[in-house]
Amino acid sequence: MRDISARELKGHNILAVERFQDDTRWMIEFSVLRPCSYGSPGDEMRLFLTEDGYQAALLSQKRRKIKIKRYARVIEGHVLDFKPDKRHRHP
Repeated sequence: MRDISARELKGHNILAVERFQDDTRWMIEFSVLRPCSYGSPGDEMRLFLTEDGYQAALLSQKRRKIKIKRYARVIEGHVLDFKPDKRHRHP
């Protein structure tokens, strides 16, 4: 099975305008596990999110609708601290 980074992701591309918006704070890459507002089961997604959007994604993960694979902080369009989800488990 190929790593998520090697696959074409739905959602925002790596240079999406959302990445450069002033209130963007997070980038996440995740798998959709159950039908939800993010997509259909099996979809692999990337989104650039505000703090509120990130908290909503964590809630979706807690409800087992998505599984966050990688995440990073975003500051002024710069993607920082890109990490797999192994080091830090989301609540």
